[in-house]
Amino acid sequence: MEKTWNNKAWFMVLPVLVLVAFSAVIPLMTVVNYSVQDTFGNNEFFWAGTDWYVDVLTSDRFWDALTRNLIFSAIILAIEIPLGIIIALNMPKKGLGVPVCLVLMALPLLIPWNVVGTIWQVFGRVDIGLLGRTLEALGINYNYVQNPIDAWVTLIVMDVWHWTSLVVLLCYAGLVSIPDAYYQAAKIDGASRWSVFRYIQLPKMKRVLLIAFLLRFMDSFMIYTEPFVVTGGGPGNSTTFLSIDLVKMAIGQFDLGPAAALSIIYFLIILLLSWIFYTVMTTSDAQS
Repeated sequence: MEKTWNNKAWFMVLPVLVLVAFSAVIPLMTVVNYSVQDTFGNNEFFWAGTDWYVDVLTSDRFWDALTRNLIFSAIILAIEIPLGIIIALNMPKKGLGVPVCLVLMALPLLIPWNVVGTIWQVFGRVDIGLLGRTLEALGINYNYVQNPIDAWVTLIVMDVWHWTSLVVLLCYAGLVSIPDAYYQAAKIDGASRWSVFRYIQLPKMKRVLLIAFLLRFMDSFMIYTEPFVVTGGGPGNSTTFLSIDLVKMAIGQFDLGPAAALSIIYFLIILLLSWIFYTVMTTSDAQS
C-alpha cells in the first residue's frame, strides 16, 4: 500500500513561521547587513566587508568588556548555583510551609529588571538608602558611585537577590520528583545526609541544574538593565559590560557598523559558550 503524505499541516504552522521570520530572522539579517557596510546617512551604504569585525576584535575596549562579562558570570554562577541547592534542600516538602516558601521564592522573579535596578540604586545610596546609611553608620566607607569594588559588590548582591530564586525553584522541582523509595532504601542502609545528597539527590537534580546553569549563564552574560540603572557602566568603565558598551556604540555614538559587528560577535560568543557548557554537562551526565 502506497503511503500518502498530507501537507496541509504546513498551513497550520505557517503563522508561526511568519512570526519567527519577522521577530528573529529579519532583524538578524538586518544587523548582518549593517555589519558589512558603512553609511553616512541619506540611506546610502558602502561596502566595508569584514573591516568592522576586525576593528572590534582588535580593540582593547571589546576585550576589556568581555573580560568583565566573563568574571561577572563566573562569580554569579559560583554563588547562585550552590546557594540555590542549599536553600532547596532546606525547604519543606509537605505542609503549609510549601506554598508559603514557593510564593516567597517567586516574588523577586516577578519584579521587572528596571524596577530591580531602581530599587537597589535607591537602596544603596549613602544619603537616603537604607543599605548605604547603615553601612555608613557602621563606619564602613561604601559608595558604589565612586568605588569600583563597591559597584561590583552591589551588582553581584543585587543579581543574587533577584535570580537565586530561579535556581531554588528548579532544584526544588527536581528534589520533589525523587520517589520516596530511594530515601527509604538509604535509611535502611544507614546512609548519612551527605551520602543521600551525593548519590541520590544530586544525580536526580542534574537535569534541572543543567537548565539552571544555562539560564543563569546566558542571563548574567547578557545583563544590561540592572547595571545600567544602578551604575550606568561606572565608575569609569568598571561595570561597562558588552551589552552597555554595545548600546553606547549604537545609540550614543551612532556607529551602526561597529555596533552591528559587535552584536553579531556577542551573539556568537553566547551561542558558543552555551553549546560548550551544554555539551560538557550532558556528556558527563551520560558517562555517570
